[in-house]
Amino acid sequence: MSERPLGAAVEELEALIARLRTECPWDREQTHSSLVKYLVEESQEVVDVLGELEGSEGGVRASGYRDLGEELGDLFLQILLHARLASEEGHFSLVDVIEGLQEKLIRRHPHVFGDFVADTPEEVNANWTRIKAAERAAKNQA
Repeated sequence: MSERPLGAAVEELEALIARLRTECPWDREQTHSSLVKYLVEESQEVVDVLGELEGSEGGVRASGYRDLGEELGDLFLQILLHARLASEEGHFSLVDVIEGLQEKLIRRHPHVFGDFVADTPEEVNANWTRIKAAERAAKNQA
């Protein structure tokens, strides 16, 4: 496992994506719509590798986690590309995606970051569902 700081690695990767978007003809012509098939394909490949990990008789084969890491990287590329396209269009940046996710995780985990008590996974799931429904209702009213 790498001991490199995560922030530096993500920043360098984001810069690499930006360069590809300006210098690579294939990357330059991509749109959200054209990338959908790759997002679905890479998501399915992650699911397939996870199925192999979970379904392994006698333990996980040595290459199982290597394969998972590679497929997660391919999926992460799709996320980065969509965030880059949105950023180029002035909608949001990768930082906005990360900050939005952080806020959502904190909001939906009041048993960790607040005063709510949830002692079982079922209680956590029920509260998550309640919070998510309230967020959707508020969004629909806005």
